[in-house]
Order: sequence, then C-alpha cells, then structure tokens
Amino acid sequence: MKLRHLAAASVSVLLLAACSGGGGGGGGSASGDGDVTLTYWASNQGTSLDNDKEVLTPVLEEFTEQTGVGVDLEVISWSDLQTRIQTAVTSGQAPDVVNIGNTWAVSLQATGAFLPFDDAAMEAVGGADKFVEAALETGGAEGTDPTSVPLYGLAYGLYYNKAMFEEAGLQPPTTWEEMVSAAQALTDPATGVYGMALASGSYTENNHFAFINATQNGAELFDDDGNPTFTEDGVVDGIVRYLDLMQSAEVVNPSNAQYDNASLAVADFATGKAAMILNQNNANATIEANGMAPDAYGVVPFPAPADAESDVASHVAGINMSIFGNTEHPDEALQLVEYMTSEDVQTTLGKPFSSLPVLKDATAVFTDDPELAETFTQIYNERSAPLPLVPAEDQFETTVGQAMNKMFATIATGGTVSAEDVQDAMQTAQDQVQASVG
Repeated sequence: MKLRHLAAASVSVLLLAACSGGGGGGGGSASGDGDVTLTYWASNQGTSLDNDKEVLTPVLEEFTEQTGVGVDLEVISWSDLQTRIQTAVTSGQAPDVVNIGNTWAVSLQATGAFLPFDDAAMEAVGGADKFVEAALETGGAEGTDPTSVPLYGLAYGLYYNKAMFEEAGLQPPTTWEEMVSAAQALTDPATGVYGMALASGSYTENNHFAFINATQNGAELFDDDGNPTFTEDGVVDGIVRYLDLMQSAEVVNPSNAQYDNASLAVADFATGKAAMILNQNNANATIEANGMAPDAYGVVPFPAPADAESDVASHVAGINMSIFGNTEHPDEALQLVEYMTSEDVQTTLGKPFSSLPVLKDATAVFTDDPELAETFTQIYNERSAPLPLVPAEDQFETTVGQAMNKMFATIATGGTVSAEDVQDAMQTAQDQVQASVG
C-alpha cells in the first residue's frame, strides 16, 4: 500500500498494491493540448451506447477546450458495468473516472480502490453544499468520506391516467388507502383493464418497494452494525402490503408476475391496460413512444398509508461518479467531476438522459411539463431516502428481491402468500446475508 498526495487538492488516496494508472478506454476521445488524457467509463443512460457517445462527446470536447485535458470515453452497458468495475478493482487496470449505480457505492467503497472525497477533494468539485443532501448521502457509508458524488438523479412517482380518473370521478391519490380504492374502482378484468401494473417479476423493482414500504413503516433493513433485520415487523408488513396489490386487492393483473422489467408495465399503462404505474421519472419517453400523449397522464408521489411513520416516496435512485485511487491524474479527474456536476452540464444532459438535477435549487429539464418537473424534483429533494448504506446492500437487493419474485409467482398461479410465508422468506434471506456479513 502507498499514498499519493494531490498537488492541488491535498487529498490522500489509498492505492491498491500492484496497480497501474488509467486503463480501459475505447469508444471515443477528446484530445487535449496538454499531456493528460483521462479515461472515463460512462454508464449507458440513453437509448443506446452510440446515443450516449453522441450526447457526451460534445460535452467532453467542451471540457477539453476549457481545461486542455483530453478524455477517452467508453460507454458501458448496464449488464456489463458492475462486472467491469469489479474486474478493474481486482486487476488494477482501471479507468481514471467511472460512473456507478449509486446503490453500489458502499460496497465499492469497502474495496479501498476509490479516491475518498475528503474536505479538500469535495471543495475541488464545488463543495458538498451544492448537492441535494439525500443524493450526497449515497456516496459512502455513514460517518466516512464518500468515494462517489451524485451525477444523475432519478425518483419514483405514481403515474395515473387522467381520463380514466376523470371518467370515474376520482382524484389523484394522496394515501395508500386512496390509491387502492381508486385502483379497485378502475379494475375490470373482463375488459383486460387493471387499476395498476407492476414489474412483479423484476427483483430490482421488488426490492426497491420492499425498502420504500418498510421505510414508510419506520423499519430499518440493517442495524447499526450492518447486520440484516429483514424479519422486523415493519419490513414484513410493508412487503405484505405490496404483494396484496395483486393478492387481496386484486388490482394487478397476475400476468405481471412475468414482467421482469419496468418497461412492460409502462407499455400496459400507455396502452390503457392499467390506470396507474409506479415508475421513475425516465418513464416519460417510453410512455410517449407507446402512443400516450404527454398531457394524458399525471404524476403524484407514491403514497404512504394514512398512519405511516414516514412519507418517504422513493429511494434515492440514480448514478454517481467515482475516481479510481490509482489514477495518475487525480487533479484532472477532480476537474472532470466538477465539470460534469456543474449546473450547465446538468442542464445539458438532463433532457437526453431523462435525469433529475443532483444540485440544490436546479431546474429539472427532463420534461417540458413544469408541474411534472416540480413533482419529481420535490420527491427527489425532499421525500427520498438512500437504500441501506452498508456493504451488504447488494445482497439485500438480490435475496429480498428474488424472494418477492417467487411470492408474486405463487400468487399469480393461484396460491396464497400469508404474512407467515413472508416472514419465513425474509428469515431465509436474512440468514443468507448474515452468513456473508459474519
């Protein structure tokens, strides 16, 4: 192990043994006038890898023009990104700067492979105060210097079909009970129309709503020592509440148990087969691509029960940006992070990437509807909470999410899932995660 000291920012960076500076790359570059070219792995945010390159290339060329620092860009698909990062961590053949899913932040922080944003490094990228507080919390474990900062924001909202609600004399729901009641009024299985559509076969969607519902109940999924607490009453009750949308309330088509990604539920909503969906703000383009006009739908925060302990309506979703600790160009890497999280660049990228700004008081531009922009900004800034900030968070996602997949499948095929069944499934998931935590 050794320490590299930054000339400009005075940041100490823990390096991996036998590692080299900068690696990877390919896909596009902006050559600077100086001697430094950064390698940057970007996550796929647009309609394709090529689309991302088209969007990012002029933005990065502007950075090079301003700083003289070149950028070698590679856009990596979601299916490959986490594996590529893990391989870079173990091999030392890493880029200088990388986008990460923000829920990976603490697990990646635990590897020791990334530059900590201590006070000096944070000041170099514009200061912690510029970021939405809940978004910045995703950057690392509580009480530590984060090893990532927010780049693109996303949040869940409850989309509803305005015409269906108006015809039924319904108002947009503000509580869970109102949402279920409206969904029941709008469900007509004989015509193939249901009150809601869910991605009930997606373990990622399922674990997100396990977290949100548990948080509304005042429950935690891990204790202060990082041990899983999936069997808490508030966690179990929250999962039962979500499952019951298909089971006892019968407002979700059982076929949704096969929906392994959110776009399938979005298509049902856009084509009038569902009156409501729970989706992130980047659903708009897909909704409209499926033929639904922008003024035909509205969005409200995902409602909590009337007696909920918290009004959290989303987890803090989105993308963070990290710097590998083995970079040979830490000062320039910090310059790139500062640039990508500047107000101008956030505005430039917000529309093509359907993202929310991660900056306080910034204006959302992912939609031309000011009411929609305000709703999602308020959810993201004020009613979102980070997923558990523990190294085992990724295991929570897989164990709990996949258990919920199975329970939805049971319901869809005519079976019953009781609270005791959920308790048993959470015990199994908890034991699996606890075994790895030690």
